[in-house]
Amino acid sequence: MAALWNSISGVLEVLVIIMVGFCLAKRGWFDHKTSRLIAKLVTQVALPASMIATITKNFTAEVLIRTLPDLRFPLLSMAILFGIAIAVAHVLRIRSGERGLFESMFLNSNTIFIGLPINMALFGVPSLPYVLVYYMANTTIFWTLGVYLIQRDGDQGTKIKALDVAKKVFSPPLLGFILGVILVLFRIQLPVFLNKSLTDLGNMTVPLSMIFIGIAISRTKLSDIRFSRKIVGVLLGRFVVAPLLMAALVIPTDLPVLMKQVFIMQAAMPVMTNAPVVSELYGADDRYAAVAVAETTVLSLVIVPILMLLSQHI
Repeated sequence: MAALWNSISGVLEVLVIIMVGFCLAKRGWFDHKTSRLIAKLVTQVALPASMIATITKNFTAEVLIRTLPDLRFPLLSMAILFGIAIAVAHVLRIRSGERGLFESMFLNSNTIFIGLPINMALFGVPSLPYVLVYYMANTTIFWTLGVYLIQRDGDQGTKIKALDVAKKVFSPPLLGFILGVILVLFRIQLPVFLNKSLTDLGNMTVPLSMIFIGIAISRTKLSDIRFSRKIVGVLLGRFVVAPLLMAALVIPTDLPVLMKQVFIMQAAMPVMTNAPVVSELYGADDRYAAVAVAETTVLSLVIVPILMLLSQHI
């Protein structure tokens, strides 16, 4: 019972901040420029600072060396998931102009704007490095394979530049993670004032992420919410197939229990918020992507307590 209440409390904590963003957006506090600014603050300032501060504070070189090889589990999971996504797309008869986007959303999860705050709320600061290990795999797959699949649906004349992909993969959060790892491995100590500044900046990550999601949900019309087979397929992938597959991979291993729980939770996160943006850029169905983001984000608030309760038995 205590585990169930902790999971519900963690989700309620996240939900309250989402509702603040939602209500303020409905009152006209935020426009598209503001939400983009919040996204930039999170991904380019708060999260990189949080990476450096947390890794240097909570990890030793020995622990990092043991942890990084576990990147193979999310990579293997997503490779298998991609094969399942192709099969499901054929079974559900997803039309060719939407198949790539379907497969990309089936495959990749929102590891930062939803996964990070939920894992922090449920498991605390010790979960952050494991969140970032999954994030490394997820962001690399999305900005390579995922973007290619979306582009395949849209404008075939648009070319994906290798430099642009590299910039997306080596994003500020990942660079912050890498810098934190380098500092730990070489046993470099940052000045106290700098550590405190990075910690304070990093503390903005969760509330700003949740406000951003509240703004995004506020822009979804009820008339857009439909449970067509292409949406049901994405829901199946995000909330059933992905976590079950990850559980099958990690539960038999001797990984730390917390890492197993975080990996399973990250696998079950909603569709990436980047999917509608990339779809619009390459001429794919951005409205379908936006609806999938909204529906999976809302439903995740129901799914997470269930997964959290089940994860207590790992």
